[in-house]
Amino acid sequence: MAIGTGPGSWGASSRRSAEELWRSGGGGGGGWATAAALLLVLLWHCRRRLRLFFCFLFRCALPSASSSSAAASPQIGGFSEAVSDDDLRFLIRNLDESNSNEERWEDVVQKRNSLVSYSAKCCRPKDGPLKYLSVTVFENCSPELLRDFYMDNFYRQQWDKTVTEHVQLHMDINNGTEIGRTIKKFPLLTAREYVLAWRLWEDSDGAFYCFTKECQHPSAPQQRKYVRVKYFRSGWRIRKIPGRNASEIRMFHQEDAGLNVEMAKLAFAKGIWSYVCKMDSALRKYSSSHMQHGSSLSAVTFIQKVPRELQTSSGPNSSSGAAAPSVRGETITEKKKLLRRPSKKALANGFLLLGGIICLTRGHSSLGAKVAVGYVLTKLSKRGASSSQRLRD
Repeated sequence: MAIGTGPGSWGASSRRSAEELWRSGGGGGGGWATAAALLLVLLWHCRRRLRLFFCFLFRCALPSASSSSAAASPQIGGFSEAVSDDDLRFLIRNLDESNSNEERWEDVVQKRNSLVSYSAKCCRPKDGPLKYLSVTVFENCSPELLRDFYMDNFYRQQWDKTVTEHVQLHMDINNGTEIGRTIKKFPLLTAREYVLAWRLWEDSDGAFYCFTKECQHPSAPQQRKYVRVKYFRSGWRIRKIPGRNASEIRMFHQEDAGLNVEMAKLAFAKGIWSYVCKMDSALRKYSSSHMQHGSSLSAVTFIQKVPRELQTSSGPNSSSGAAAPSVRGETITEKKKLLRRPSKKALANGFLLLGGIICLTRGHSSLGAKVAVGYVLTKLSKRGASSSQRLRD
């Protein structure tokens, strides 16, 4: 009779083979080691899913902090001087570049289509980050709608993909000061954290002003995973254009987000128009049903009146100031700086930037790669021009 031809005998022989294989590792110790190694490999391959699973369990066990703190309860006092009338005076003065004759403004971008037009200038002050001054005109839009659209930080999260989180921290019903915390994520950079205070005013001619600056709040301690923006000055004026169904927003902006100045300027010039077009598209979809849906009380609710001594004329201000004359020639010190050999730090930064460009451009034509390549080409062209100038001298 043949041995092992039936199903029962095949199963018994299979079990015996498995037991012999398990015991062949030295009394079972080798088998346990093999199993442990396989388990470690399995856990390594599934580590991302396991991390997400445990994070989900942890969030379910805790109350939702974001939903409970999305809107702060109204308060009186505490941060009444975070934004003052002096800041409004500073804003009105800086909305007109002709008031700063010592600063030289240069055009950055000028674009338009049938619904929106945009122009921006910038200047480099003696101390502090770059200053930007922009004028945007939205056709078929009222000043009130444009004001509510700009102030709706919760609706902004739907169309502005750089904003990943916004929380209202404080609302002072006495003077209309609002404080909030915003997280912005930019490509290839650590997320930036903004803890800001802002306040709105209305002029006698129907124009609206808003000024925003950095501040501190006990509910927003600094976190190591974010880069806290410690200098932020920004403001705008919204008003109706006489004789047209259009509104203009004139904005002043100065921010130190820890970026290279030339790189930030080039990225702004390359990407701002597409951002404005996206903003215009979101504005056309905006309606009263969206207005401040994330919070019942905001700075718009407690808008202040512009003080009488700061009341401005309703006529349009001049948008083009007298540019400071350009300086011809170079001093001896500047020539020595041009002839000076590059430092080790400059060489290291150059190699680091070159390595970043190589990583960015390997099969991808993204905006980051275009900005980096444009930045290097600009630097090379400037260095070539200065070298040829020295040869001619």
